[in-house]
Amino acid sequence: MQKKFIINIILFLFLNLLIKPFWIFGIDRTVQNIVGAEIYGLYFALFNLTLIFNALLDFGIVSYNSRNVAFSNDFLHDNFSRLFTLRLLLGVFYMLVVAVAGLLVGYKGMAFQLLIVLIINQFLAGLILYLRSNISGLLMFKTDSILSVLDRLIMIICCSILIWGNVTHKPFEIQWFAYCQTFAYLFTIAICLPLVLRKTTFKPPYWDFTYFRKILIQVFPFALLTIITAIHNRVDGVLLERMLPAGIGSQQAGIYASAYRLLDAAIIVAYVFSVLLLPYFSKLLGEKQNIVPLLKTAFTLIFIYGVGLSLTALFYGGNLMSLLYKDHIADSAQIFVVLMPAIAPLAATYIFGTLLTANGNLKRLNYIAIIALIINILTNLLLIPFLQAKGSAIACIVTQFFIIIAEVVSAVQIFGLKPDKKYLFFHLIFLILATISGILISHLTQHWEINLLIFLLILLILCFLTKILKPKLLITLLKNNF
Repeated sequence: MQKKFIINIILFLFLNLLIKPFWIFGIDRTVQNIVGAEIYGLYFALFNLTLIFNALLDFGIVSYNSRNVAFSNDFLHDNFSRLFTLRLLLGVFYMLVVAVAGLLVGYKGMAFQLLIVLIINQFLAGLILYLRSNISGLLMFKTDSILSVLDRLIMIICCSILIWGNVTHKPFEIQWFAYCQTFAYLFTIAICLPLVLRKTTFKPPYWDFTYFRKILIQVFPFALLTIITAIHNRVDGVLLERMLPAGIGSQQAGIYASAYRLLDAAIIVAYVFSVLLLPYFSKLLGEKQNIVPLLKTAFTLIFIYGVGLSLTALFYGGNLMSLLYKDHIADSAQIFVVLMPAIAPLAATYIFGTLLTANGNLKRLNYIAIIALIINILTNLLLIPFLQAKGSAIACIVTQFFIIIAEVVSAVQIFGLKPDKKYLFFHLIFLILATISGILISHLTQHWEINLLIFLLILLILCFLTKILKPKLLITLLKNNF
């Protein structure tokens, strides 16, 4: 199971790291540089507002569906038509709620029009995730890997034409950015839906309100967890834009978005782990097999990744910001250095949170999420008036460390996990040696790019020297599968 997981994660990561970073740094970053921090800050706040209510759109159905399809393929045949119809009803409800929320918090004119487009985009993106949950639940990971990047690939093509294709005499507008996303989502749905229909039957419309009520009750814990998590992950951008004076708020939201963009990019890898791990963990737990080997493998990979990125941000944050942006470089760099270490606990939550979800421990996860939400909002409210965007970065760090500590403790209690002292010792040694190496190498030459490349190479060597990665396993995988 570990070998199959690693093979699929390599494919999934290869495609995602090929496409999504270019979207984030080549397109999304370029759009911010073109329209400016203030206009992009407004977009960032509106986008986060649509994400806060995203759980009303999904209501936990994606996680519920992926878990159950992995348990039994018959679930897809028996439930697809009704769940698809339910998703459409929830989509209409979601769009109404977010539109009303936008009016209540004061968005109007161009801002409200942009919000409507972003609401439609979230509805379409949510539909894609539901369709893909069926494909991943069937363990069709190669197909799902391609679908996971298809929408971004289409967005890259459309935005590239508008930005660099000289097809218009007008400067690029933020609304065009949203329209490109709409087209890309529609195109992806046109590909996904036939793939799923081949595996099941569909009878539109399938109005079964008794079934809808039953499912909503079952998935409510998933929905509650998604709602709470979305709020404490995305409320910072909205609070910055709304709490601070006009102009300053949108500017600070834009500066925060500059730093958060890299965290968003880093989360891609952790998210890929969770997408693959949920059906794997569900299958192992359903068959009452040992989860520890897979858990250790996943945690080691994500630990190396989180440590590497955190230390890179610490030593080279200012250099990266100056490379990526034209305005507010110093401010963005300060936020980035504070914010980016959150990737280590955040990535680990995708491992332990997914394990608890696969085991059905939603009540425990919801308790953790509620406390995390309280911590996040209170910290934001306390720090934003004085520290502005840096206050939101600190709130993010505090929240993520609380979550991972609580989830690890919960996993130990629920599964009776016993600490492997040798395993933990070598991971600690890796962390210490990586930190020392980062400090020394950052002063090695006057060229930070060379220092960074040397540091990443040293990290790879340390992985094998500390034995947290075993060359024998990688060689076996290469021989067997390539």
